[in-house]
Order: sequence, then structure tokens, then C-alpha cells
Amino acid sequence: MTSERLTRRPTAADVARSLGISRATVGFVLNNTPGQTISEPTRARVLAAAKRLGYQPHSAARALASGHSHIILMILPDWPLDFTLRRSIEETSLTLDEAGYTLVTYTPHPTGLARPLWETLQPDVVMSMTPISTEEAASIRAAGIVNLIPDPERANGTAYVDDGPRLQVEHLHSLGHRRIAFAGSTDPRIAELVAERREHSLSAAQHLGMETAAEVQVDLFDQQASADLVLQWHASGITAVAAYNDDVAASLVGAALRCGLEVPKDVSVIGHDDTPLAGFFHPQLTTIRTDTAGLGRYSAALAISAATGTTPPTVGPEFSAEVVVRASTGPAGLSD
Repeated sequence: MTSERLTRRPTAADVARSLGISRATVGFVLNNTPGQTISEPTRARVLAAAKRLGYQPHSAARALASGHSHIILMILPDWPLDFTLRRSIEETSLTLDEAGYTLVTYTPHPTGLARPLWETLQPDVVMSMTPISTEEAASIRAAGIVNLIPDPERANGTAYVDDGPRLQVEHLHSLGHRRIAFAGSTDPRIAELVAERREHSLSAAQHLGMETAAEVQVDLFDQQASADLVLQWHASGITAVAAYNDDVAASLVGAALRCGLEVPKDVSVIGHDDTPLAGFFHPQLTTIRTDTAGLGRYSAALAISAATGTTPPTVGPEFSAEVVVRASTGPAGLSD
């Protein structure tokens, strides 16, 4: 048996042979099969022998026998793994772990050469942070997986509505700003997210009768371009900027200060996501806070309900957003 342990994985049959008892008895003990009358001494002998031989249950075989792998596969979009995304995933993973499930993340890439993980892992649930396409859904179902979140063929899960851009604009409007700009990011991976927040921002501004500048994407690594942009805005009468996220907001605030402008006296800037940077930066950034940890726990609860066939969770306060007022925004007209 020693040589076998060096060349292959010990099986339940090896445990049975080492004890001289039936494979069925060993299987009942190792699988904790209910309804079996196995004495405690025998049970103890089996468990001790399994430990001695280094036996580990084969997850694929166990999943095939039980119909459950206790794996949740999360499809991640090809976004930067920033603070908010990491925090949400960490909370999802922790909540699933506490319920006995393992979270596995998978990011498909445009090349599409790698074999999709749902074909090899046999997860109980495949969930995605973005809509699952019809083609992806067909591939997932072909692998024998029935639980998809969100499922393009039926309403399950709750689409998250980013209310942050509206709150940004309303905050600036409440301070008397009437001419604002929206600053996005040049990162092509988040172009759709930037466009979505921009549309929400412009819609809110139009609803309040505010004037908006043309869309601008900020290169975080080109400080001269950011400085030129801020000076151009200031000269044209733009008094406030709603930034796509805190990184963009910090870049613009830094550029304004290097140009000799005062924040918020000459220009107010509001970020989004309430990352640690927002509180550490000087001046501290006004921003939008969302409960990313709560969203992670909600995602986990949604996956568990799909895996167990129980009632899905109801939407709670984790879907709300709020303005965190700090030093980078102030009343309009202070520089006049």
C-alpha cells in the first residue's frame, strides 16, 4: 500500500482492503449515509484507516453521486479589479463559504480559446455580474447546468441600478452649480460602464435644467492633459465635475491644484465608490458610497437560493447609495 500511495490517489476500496471489510461498509461511513446500522467501533476504524492512508473524497465523483458540487461559478467581466469589485467578491466568497459552498471566479477573454470553466467544474450555479448572453446560456445548459443568474430566459435575480450619477448631479445642483461636466475614463475595459454612468448623469442634469459640457475621458497617467482640461472648463464657466470614480476625481483635483486653482472654490469635484483614496486624499473627496459588501452578500444569498431551490432573498438596503460630503465640493460662485 505504501508504494500505491506514492503513485496514485487512495480510494475507498483501498481503505476496505486494509481493514478486511466490505467496500459498501466503507462507503456508508465515508459518505455518512443515513439509515445504516454501522457500529461506532467500525465507523472509528474506517475513519482512522482513511486518515492513515491519506484518502480524500473525489469531488467530481461525489458531485456526480449527489447531484451537487457545492461550487458556485461567478463570471467576471474583463474590468479592472478595483477596491469595490474586490470587496464585493470577498463578501460573496465569505458568505458562500459559511454556507458550505466554494466560489470560483472566471473571466472570459475576447480570444475565447480557453475551455469555459462551467464545462469542467460542474458548478451548482453559474452567476454573472453582467447579463449572460444567449450563446453563453446555451453553452452552460449544454454542460448540464440549470441554475443561471441572471437567466436570459426567465426573471431571476435583481438588476442593480446605479443611482450614484443622479445623486452626484443632485448634490452639485443643491450647492448652486448649474454648469457641470462629466469626466469618464480612457480605460477601454470599462467603456460600457463609463457610458452608462454618463447617460445617468446627463439625464439627471437635464431633468434639473442644468447645462453640461461635452463628454470627456480622463487619462489618469497624463497629468498635463488633465490640467489643460480643468483650465478649459474653468475658463468656459464650468463650476463642477461629476467624475466616473474616485480615481478620476483625484486626478482632476490634483491637476486643478497644480494649475493654481482652488478646490472647491474654483471648481467642485465629486467622485464615486468611496474608496480609501477618497478619505486619504487632500482635500478629501466628496463621493458616492454604495454597500458593495452588502451587494456581495446578496449575490451569495441569491446563489444559495438557486442551488437549494429555496425562496430568493428580497432586495434590501444594500441596493441604496448615498452622498458622502467632504471637502472637494462647495457652493457655486465662491470665486466670483
